[in-house]
Amino acid sequence: MFDVQGKVALITGSSRGIGKATAQQLARSGARVVVSSRKQDACDAVAAEIRASGGEAIAKACHVGSHEQLKGLVDHVLELWGGIDILVCNAAINPVYGPLSSLPDEAFTKIMSVNVQSAIWLSNLVLPQMAERGGGAVIMMSSIAGLRGTGVIGAYGMSKAAEAALARNLAVEWGPRGIRVNAIAPGIVRTDFARELVESPERRAQMEQRTPLRRFGEVEDIAGIVHFLASPASAYITGQVIVADGGETIS
Repeated sequence: MFDVQGKVALITGSSRGIGKATAQQLARSGARVVVSSRKQDACDAVAAEIRASGGEAIAKACHVGSHEQLKGLVDHVLELWGGIDILVCNAAINPVYGPLSSLPDEAFTKIMSVNVQSAIWLSNLVLPQMAERGGGAVIMMSSIAGLRGTGVIGAYGMSKAAEAALARNLAVEWGPRGIRVNAIAPGIVRTDFARELVESPERRAQMEQRTPLRRFGEVEDIAGIVHFLASPASAYITGQVIVADGGETIS
């Protein structure tokens, strides 16, 4: 039920963190993986690691905020491997912290462009050929910041709520063509992206008090859910947001 052997998986933001763990997990399970992020050398390094471990991977740098670069990425994959069966929209940014009252217009535009518009662009580039191949799976990386209010990362949370809504709408549009679209809403995961949070003694103490599992998430925790959503094991799941936060939002 978890077989993804021979499937082509494109993962954005996959040179580190959750994206890298996802690429490694899918490759271990037999998928042909496309590693992509802004820097070619970082992509090459991850692809080399995967190949050294017996997996199959190619690397292609791409800034997801550029429609032209996204098209070049998709065209490159189609030329080499003929199609894309699994799409993981993982790349995201959060350049500002603080209340919305101090949010610069340019920062908001950048957040929404990279975190939301890029996912729309990429879906529109990938899903038509995915439908022609008989279906596939799309996974959006949302966040629990999109499920509740915050006084620190409000714009980021808004973008992640929008990604969850995007997953629902694409699920409606493409379900009849055999494509499932879901989102994952991680809590705080131990990555460079969340370094300020996970390295804070105060934050760690708070997590131990209010999170049932008493720990931060690890990248493998999320990669496993991506694998599930990309595989036949989740064949009857679409348009959903799976929360993976150690129970933080229930306590």
